[in-house]
Amino acid sequence: MKVAARGESAGAVPAAAVAAAAPLAAAGEEGAAYAILFALGFSHMLNDMIASLVPAIYPLFKQSLSLDFAEIGLITLTYQCTASVFQPIVGLYTDHRPRPYSVVAGMGFTLAGLGFLSYAHSLAAVLLAAGLVGLGSSVFHPESSRIARIAGGGQHGLAQSMFQVGGNVGSSLGPLLAAFIVIPRGQGSIAWFTLAALLAMLVLSRVGSWYKRKHLAVRTRMRAMGGAAGLSKNRIAWCLAILLALMFSKFFYTACLTNFYIFYLMDRFDMPVATAQLYLFAFLASVALGTLGGGPLGDRIGRKYVIWGSILGVLPFTLVLPYVGLFWTGVLTVIIGLVMASAFSAILVYAQELIPGRVGTVGGLFFGFAFGMAGIAAAVLGLLADHTSITFVYKVCAFLPLLGLLTAFLPDLDRRARRA
Repeated sequence: MKVAARGESAGAVPAAAVAAAAPLAAAGEEGAAYAILFALGFSHMLNDMIASLVPAIYPLFKQSLSLDFAEIGLITLTYQCTASVFQPIVGLYTDHRPRPYSVVAGMGFTLAGLGFLSYAHSLAAVLLAAGLVGLGSSVFHPESSRIARIAGGGQHGLAQSMFQVGGNVGSSLGPLLAAFIVIPRGQGSIAWFTLAALLAMLVLSRVGSWYKRKHLAVRTRMRAMGGAAGLSKNRIAWCLAILLALMFSKFFYTACLTNFYIFYLMDRFDMPVATAQLYLFAFLASVALGTLGGGPLGDRIGRKYVIWGSILGVLPFTLVLPYVGLFWTGVLTVIIGLVMASAFSAILVYAQELIPGRVGTVGGLFFGFAFGMAGIAAAVLGLLADHTSITFVYKVCAFLPLLGLLTAFLPDLDRRARRA
């Protein structure tokens, strides 16, 4: 006992932390639980498919409620704020007290939001519906990200990519379903998508049972072991600030495309709404493919290099985009989606490795920041578009990937781990 006490006072890992980390290590050695990862990805697809219906039917609400671009941005801001503010809180809480069925509850809020959205006949009602859908996302994402990390069996990049690609596929399906179902049949047809929310709740209840049976007793107190690779708290805080700046760059530009791409195509190329939604689908599908590749690539070559290439690498394409014709607009947006999307899984896993044992908190912080930035971007860019033009907005946002240069200040955690 005295030896143990001396070891702990000298900076050794406390016995309690080792005991708490042991189940996680054992889970990693068992290999990835692919059935759980597929279930999480499928549920993420349904969740984000529902969420992506909101911006996809903006033209419908803009016409029926006589909204301007600033009010369109306000709808997105409401959704993104409710989806962002609560995520770090949920993540911090579940780091201490895991709640296996919280993901089911999150989908319940989304289900309620869909019901309101299908019968909303005022801006206030649309804002309430968007807020409920956002609240559902804020509950769903942090704990789902934690379960994905545990189910990944040590392949953290792969696990996050499988989880994220489900959401990206769902986001790409939203505009397509809006084009072929909601726009032709009207606002009431949104209620049909409550069946998707119910299906997700059923699947997530099985995931919750697995999590409760296998991992509810695991308390991720690995933070007692200190920061990643011996980094000081100040250095970790600096790295997190850089990662958030990179997220700002990525999601501000992505919001530009996701929320205003349809209007850009309609304004610049006189394209009908249904055709423009197909172009938006192509962009969002490319985002899904890029996400799928980013995580495993980070596992193989290092996450810092993936971050470098995905943020700074799109700069030539974003700079050219506002000046090309329709054909190259479609091609460039697909390239931008493929390259830029590979960043998120790499950034998230990098941040989780900076703060071991705070998976939920980190997931909530970064998912929440992503949603928040997208919401603020929608509101700001909407105001800018009202006072200038959609094309001018694209010209300004083209310079955002320059923030990718900040990646140079990030330490190579993979190299440090190999040296250790």
